[in-house]
Amino acid sequence: MDIQPNNNAAFTILEDDNANLKQEFNKYLRQWPWFVFALIIALASAYLYVRYAPRIYETSAKIKILDESEGLELPTSAFIFKRKNINLENEMEIIRSYQLLEKVAKRLKLNTVFFEEGTIQTAQIAELPFEYQQLVEPESIEKVSSYAIEIEKETIKITDLKTNQVYNRSHVTEVETDSLLPFSVAVNNQLSYDESAGKRYTVYLGPLKKATLALRAQLSVESVGDVSDLLKLTIRGESRLRSERILNTLLQVFNNDGIKDRQLVSQRTLDFIDDRFIYLAEELDSIEVDRKEFKQRNNLIDLSTDAELGLQLRSRSDDKVFEIESQIALVEVLKNSIVTDEEGKLIPEDVGLQNRNVNSLIGEYNQAVLDKDKLISSGGGGINNPTVQLTKARIKDLTSNITKSLESYYKQLELSQSQLRSRNRELSGTVAQIPKKEKLLRAIERQQTIKESLYLLLLQKREEAAINLAITEPSIKVVDFALSSSAPKTPKPNVIYAASILGGFLVPFGVLFIIFMFDTKIHEKDDIVKLNNKIPIIAEIPDINKKEKTLFEDPNDRSVLAESFRILSSNVNYLIPLTDSDDGKVIYCTSTIKGEGKTFISINLSLALSSMNKKVLLIGADLRNPQIHTHTKFDKNTVGLSDYLNDKSIDWQSNLVKGFDNHPNHDILLSGNIPPNPTSLLTNWRYEDLINQAKKIYDYVIVDTAPTILVTDTMLISKFADVTVYIARANFTDKKILTFSDDLFKTGKLNNMAFVINGVGASKSYGYGYNYGYGYGYGSKEQT
Repeated sequence: MDIQPNNNAAFTILEDDNANLKQEFNKYLRQWPWFVFALIIALASAYLYVRYAPRIYETSAKIKILDESEGLELPTSAFIFKRKNINLENEMEIIRSYQLLEKVAKRLKLNTVFFEEGTIQTAQIAELPFEYQQLVEPESIEKVSSYAIEIEKETIKITDLKTNQVYNRSHVTEVETDSLLPFSVAVNNQLSYDESAGKRYTVYLGPLKKATLALRAQLSVESVGDVSDLLKLTIRGESRLRSERILNTLLQVFNNDGIKDRQLVSQRTLDFIDDRFIYLAEELDSIEVDRKEFKQRNNLIDLSTDAELGLQLRSRSDDKVFEIESQIALVEVLKNSIVTDEEGKLIPEDVGLQNRNVNSLIGEYNQAVLDKDKLISSGGGGINNPTVQLTKARIKDLTSNITKSLESYYKQLELSQSQLRSRNRELSGTVAQIPKKEKLLRAIERQQTIKESLYLLLLQKREEAAINLAITEPSIKVVDFALSSSAPKTPKPNVIYAASILGGFLVPFGVLFIIFMFDTKIHEKDDIVKLNNKIPIIAEIPDINKKEKTLFEDPNDRSVLAESFRILSSNVNYLIPLTDSDDGKVIYCTSTIKGEGKTFISINLSLALSSMNKKVLLIGADLRNPQIHTHTKFDKNTVGLSDYLNDKSIDWQSNLVKGFDNHPNHDILLSGNIPPNPTSLLTNWRYEDLINQAKKIYDYVIVDTAPTILVTDTMLISKFADVTVYIARANFTDKKILTFSDDLFKTGKLNNMAFVINGVGASKSYGYGYNYGYGYGYGSKEQT
């Protein structure tokens, strides 16, 4: 089974929403005079603000921060991936640093401010139109002082605004100096006089720190774009010339500060290198001396040459030792040969012996042997031949000489051998010491090389630092010098007027919204409908000016009040149940609290019914706080309902009064004397008997009953009513207590309820200060 959506319910909800919106709109629309008044005030204020507000101009400059290493190094990964080497955040903070801005403030003397006073507006200016010379240094100003300068015809009038002391100065061609003033002024030409005559100027001098902090608050520094290395400096002020001077000076100071930092690095590098040069020169001299002494001490000319010479000498010495040893061996061989051989045997000759004497003796010996053998063989007498004997003697002598010569030569060879061996040992030691000497010499030469290299490196760096110091690059590139906007940034007439119009609507709307939000009173019919849409609203009684008539005394009255009560009387008739009885109808008029106008409604409703030629009885049943007598000429203690209910001997008809001469069919039964027990009186049988009798006599019985919130009088007698008219007063009845009437309706404690709204269209000033503690008193003469 398909379920169809409830379109009618949705339409009803939408219709209710539209109705609520319309109701809210109408609630604010009714306050249109306030909106008009607020709009006029806002536009007038906007006009005055635009007319007399100081013109604030925006001045900006753009710079590019130069990378110190840009163009000097090979591209790196940072360059390839477009990574910036400059931290713009740091540069921005440096620009806005107090130290840098203080230099700008001191150079431009920003703690001295000039103003030109107008009839209404005082404007700041960059400089005075005449010559001004400040005699004190900016940093020496510790207290705030101000002076007014007026150029008169013959003199310059200077007034100390703090002490009101006046100084008069003449127009001079040169600046005057006066120790009593922190500055001096002069008007040197007619142009200056024409421009400043009749005008009043103010010179403000303050502490330098205050001016620096003010400049820091005005200055704005931001990067241009996300990946750009450009910075935009912005400042706002009344004087465009002053702002441009500030920014251009700031750029210059910032650039010089960066250059100074770079030059400081170069200068410190030069100072460091110069100090190192002295130390290195001393070290190099020390190393040279050590090298010289080492060579002298070790007899070194050139290490490689000395090593080669040592080896050659050792080789030669070894050869001589070998030669001597060979000679010794030959000597020993010859000696052995002489000893072992027989006499007259030949001795080996020319065996390599290097002694001429020995070789000569051997030669003579061998010749003698040969001569002997020749003589013997020739037969010259044999062995006994004297010649042979002489020869043999000579051979013997030669043998002895040879032996002695060999021994002598042998000793000579041993001595030479010992000397050569000793020399060989010395040469071997010298050659063995060469590596050690080489190591020591190389260590010295290494230190010398290192110091020389460092010396050359520092010399090169010194030249580089000197060049960098001489040609230091700027730290910034000025893209745009300070440039001010042609039109002021503030005030902007279009924005001001638009904001004033918006404010002209929003301010009263906000005030009304707050008032409505905290407003707990009912004001119109819709307020009651929201709280309870089951109880009908049969009339809305307009608010009546105190000067106007509040009672329906004239049956032919055609006023708004009279017509509203005719409508009420007509609508009441529609609520009265239809019956076959011809008895009159009983209508109760009650409210939640006093002051809502139930007595006012009761009297006028009864008069409205009477004006239709109906017999009407008005009964004052509010025994605790009777008010009907205040609208008549009778006294409050006139015998009435309370007396009748308390005394059986009293006839109520005999105590009826005529309160209104133009309504002959209208009777009133006043409340009578205030009883101590109104509840007991109203619940006895005499009240019911009164109602039954009155219904036989009158067409309508209007009963003015007591309020319902604190007393039960009305509920106790509510069963006798055909219609209960429940009065709520606009701008008076609280919405919270109105819920009490809803409970009465739901529980059926009041018969046939219907609302009447009293005082509709009253003043919209809702601050009545209603006290929820309802005090129900006696003797009050206010409208109830």
